[in-house]
Amino acid sequence: MDELYWTNVNKLGGTTKVNHSSVYDDIFDEKVRRTEVKREVSLDEIDLKILRVLTLDARASSRQLAKQCGVSTSTVLSRIKKLEKSNVIKGYTAIVDHEKLGYELTVVIELTVSKGRLLEVENEIAKLPNVCCVYDVTGLIDAMIIAKFKNREELSKFAKRLLAMPYVERTNTHVVLTTVKEDFRELV
Repeated sequence: MDELYWTNVNKLGGTTKVNHSSVYDDIFDEKVRRTEVKREVSLDEIDLKILRVLTLDARASSRQLAKQCGVSTSTVLSRIKKLEKSNVIKGYTAIVDHEKLGYELTVVIELTVSKGRLLEVENEIAKLPNVCCVYDVTGLIDAMIIAKFKNREELSKFAKRLLAMPYVERTNTHVVLTTVKEDFRELV
């Protein structure tokens, strides 16, 4: 198996073995760092009903939730506490119409990053304003970014900022023409 880690390189008539194990180790380490231990939480139908109602109206009272789910208010409160503690519910937020706030452009950016630096770059990009999502993906590219901008000038500055970041090798930006659906609530 060690043969897989070595490559013969011709060097002025002779051959020299080059050890690539460190390259493979770096790739493996990167994958291990990206793979968090994720426990799947066991949810029953009552938990799912509570989640469905909360995703439609996070401001619903415990009494309203109990009525809609067919359980007592104390059951709803204890279930919500359990869902919050296990991070199934990470927080409560308003759904905002970004276009009404002036964000006319939505873009999907493909990103290629130097080997071994993906997580570092993704974490830095996630901190940038305008960035809505950062996805680590499979395929020919390393990551996808979803971002929103008020105008082309903002987008241009952002794209140039990305390309100036250390370890960013290449980007490919797609401007969204029409948003047919953008709603993450329906997964519950």
